[in-house]
Amino acid sequence: MPLDFTAIDFETANSSPASACSVGLVRVRDGEVVATANWLIQPPPGHDEFQEWNVRIHGIRPEQVLSAATWVDQFDRLCGFAGADVLVAHNAGFDLNVLRRATEVTGQICPPYRSLCSLQVARKTYQLDSYRLPLAAAAAGYAEFSHHDALADALACAQIIVDAAARAGAADVFGLADALGLRVTEPAAPALERAVA
Repeated sequence: MPLDFTAIDFETANSSPASACSVGLVRVRDGEVVATANWLIQPPPGHDEFQEWNVRIHGIRPEQVLSAATWVDQFDRLCGFAGADVLVAHNAGFDLNVLRRATEVTGQICPPYRSLCSLQVARKTYQLDSYRLPLAAAAAGYAEFSHHDALADALACAQIIVDAAARAGAADVFGLADALGLRVTEPAAPALERAVA
């Protein structure tokens, strides 16, 4: 299998994992970036308050998402981009939780995505004082990017996986996980049951 995956990054409006306000997506085929996409999202009702702390981090303000697609309206586009790929994110637990929670609160069914965490990959690949995305990406040869821009973060994440796979001599994300003593996370059983129901 070739090194194929989709890197994903969400920014949120507040501390609720359902409050997605931006997404960045990067499709990698055979270790090369072949497509990118990013857009703003109106967070789901009840999760749409923008907290000052979050705005300071990513710079997205509530007025910027007024004309953006709602979570429901953009969900098919997101899933269409990702297809059946393994999703890769830096601190994948956060981004996959955003995906699951925003889907749940809008009454949709989240596809049973598998995932690999580039933060865990970086910890096993590089010797760094900190494994925050900017430092891990720099170690992978991807420096000077706009951190907390969803697309820039997804590109940085993708570069970590590509670089780590090259260093490990891994042909795909599963081989990379095996080489580093990690695993590609399978979806929880309830998500599979909902997807089948």
